[in-house]
Amino acid sequence: MNICVFLSAADLDERYTRPAREFAKLIGKGGHTLVWGGSNVGLMKVVADGVEEAGGRLVGVSVEFLSNKTRPAADEMVIASDLAERKKLLLEKADAVVVMVGGTGTLDEATEILELKKHGRTQKPVVLLNTAGFYDGLREQFRRMEEEGFLPRPLADLVFFAEEPVGALAYLEEQLGTR
Repeated sequence: MNICVFLSAADLDERYTRPAREFAKLIGKGGHTLVWGGSNVGLMKVVADGVEEAGGRLVGVSVEFLSNKTRPAADEMVIASDLAERKKLLLEKADAVVVMVGGTGTLDEATEILELKKHGRTQKPVVLLNTAGFYDGLREQFRRMEEEGFLPRPLADLVFFAEEPVGALAYLEEQLGTR
């Protein structure tokens, strides 16, 4: 399975890097491929290192203005001309999406896939990995959107919230029948 992971390239503390490393090892040990932003810094590097160390493949999609931060030894690296093309390529190469902790770029990527899913433009499973309660507020906002009629589909059809890495991968494997 090609798993696109949207996440931060920031250097973060152990409460975020530990679960990221754990999820990365699950990807690699499961024989899956990481599809990610291609960066070799911060949390992106932590995940790429973990997948590679556990025997998984690395497929990066970076963007021209960040090409100096790409991982040199990825199995595949594509350089997109802009962020819109980058998101498009990341999603094209993925069978499933996991959103880990991140900033505005990660939130932009997450809402893009959810909007596509909402309109039936993709059926790929999407997981928000709610590390250390990071997405509690967003989950509450999504619930309000659902309750007040802003979502034409049930929230559960759009996204699965996982509290732990093992739950995230188990959901994806169940959804895609790869168990």
